[in-house]
Amino acid sequence: MAEDMLIKKEKNLEFLIAIIFIIIGISLRLMPHPANFTPITAIALFAGAFLSKKIALAIPLLAMVISDFFIGFYDLKLMSMVYGSFILCVIIGFLIRKNKKSYTILGSSIMGTFIFFFLTNFSFWAFTPFYTKTLAGLIQCYTMALPFLKNSLLGDLTYVIIFFGTFAIANVLVKKWLKERLLQRNSII
Repeated sequence: MAEDMLIKKEKNLEFLIAIIFIIIGISLRLMPHPANFTPITAIALFAGAFLSKKIALAIPLLAMVISDFFIGFYDLKLMSMVYGSFILCVIIGFLIRKNKKSYTILGSSIMGTFIFFFLTNFSFWAFTPFYTKTLAGLIQCYTMALPFLKNSLLGDLTYVIIFFGTFAIANVLVKKWLKERLLQRNSII
């Protein structure tokens, strides 16, 4: 019975965290910001590292779909690559679940940034008429996108530090509070 209540509380907490991250993702995409300086990659990594697989996969997709509803949808082939890159970031989060060290988290963030950069710009080159369909056109596409890469990298690292750092601090504070409560309870008995 107590175990069932604990599982229900954990599910409720996970759902609350998911809603908060979806709201953060939507809000920060809708607010004025430098191009590509958004929290979606960090949200995807965090969700993959800490939440159930189903919830983790849904969070960045819901944040993107809802915010794209207001921003505007665009070419389905391009959107699928953008959304797919965030799914890959969730999967990277799954891979670091058992080894959430600062270097694996920051390395995963950088990897997520580059996955997004290479996939989305490749699809932009492949599916739009803006660049010739040659190696030179592909190189030009990636070169023109370098300012966006800088913003993506800065945004991803900033939000990863905020999300993972806040979680780590909150975790320490909660453990300290629980330990103090346990000590108080034991001293009363």
